[in-house]
Amino acid sequence: MSSRVAVVKIGTTSVTDAAGGVDQSVLDAVAADVVAARAAGWDVVLVTSGAITAGWAEVGLGRARPRDAATLQAVSAVGQPLLMAAWRAAFARRGVAVGQVLLAPLDFSHRGQYLHARSTLQRLGTLGIVPIVNENDAVADAEIRFGDNDRLGALVANLVAASHLVLLTDTEGLLTADPRLDPTATLIEEVRAIDGELLALGGSSSSGVGSGGMASKLAAARMATWSGVTTVIAPARVPGSLSEVLAGRSGVGTIFHPRAERLSARKAWIAFAVASAGTLSVNQGAIQALEHHGRSLLRVGVTRHDGDFDEGDAVDVIGPEGELVAKGLVRVAAATFDHGDDVVIHRDDLVLLRRS
Repeated sequence: MSSRVAVVKIGTTSVTDAAGGVDQSVLDAVAADVVAARAAGWDVVLVTSGAITAGWAEVGLGRARPRDAATLQAVSAVGQPLLMAAWRAAFARRGVAVGQVLLAPLDFSHRGQYLHARSTLQRLGTLGIVPIVNENDAVADAEIRFGDNDRLGALVANLVAASHLVLLTDTEGLLTADPRLDPTATLIEEVRAIDGELLALGGSSSSGVGSGGMASKLAAARMATWSGVTTVIAPARVPGSLSEVLAGRSGVGTIFHPRAERLSARKAWIAFAVASAGTLSVNQGAIQALEHHGRSLLRVGVTRHDGDFDEGDAVDVIGPEGELVAKGLVRVAAATFDHGDDVVIHRDDLVLLRRS
């Protein structure tokens, strides 16, 4: 892939219609936008939602949407080929081939699998094929799912070293308030730091058909901007919005600027892709050494450890007030924590998470 790589995620409410079926007109418009971006020199990876909703529209016969994991996974198996057929048709009309890539959290948790997934996506790009990514809902364990495709989009952006993550949704961007409750709500065009006040503007999914919502988009934007990725929340149903965003036009969606101090690809992987297997509670002296002196975490600074973690697993580092301070890969297993090397997490395997 080139240095101009964009990951484009589109949500369930944007790819499906009121009846839950695939909205071909939206897919056609997005495909046209992606093809235009490719002509302008961008490599594009598309992350799509909508398989479960499309599957239930096919087999649900008007019944209420199921909630149990087994049915949802079965319905996803029905919807996934419907969704891919629609995407294939949209791109085929423009002479472009697509390739389906189904990812599961374990593809990101294990470093070797992570690099393998990266190679696959990069190779599709060099072949001129648009990768279309979705979570492997049909077989993913409920306890190890991504939770929403906004997070998956952010992880993929880090995976392929994207410069941009574009979250296409059913609103014009991040607004100052919920427009359903406040008609004076206006678009926030630019964000330079994602703080608590901004996170309070997010909410849960209001559509009932998606698993995301603005809160998940803000979380994804935080993940991506920490990795040095410019992130934009933009309207999916406005033709040409993707092209406008990638061309740097102002006033189209909400742009989140990347942090000046960016995480390396490996540290971004530790911070956001690997699930934590436990926690280490530390004292104030350890926090001082980590945050102000760039030290490794030593056993003497750990006041408590929780979880059945093994050597090499990721753990959260928690401060005296229960605040998340850092995350890292431990050098000692929980079962043998009181023995061995005094270095519990080496500074090269540690990511500080309190810096905004």
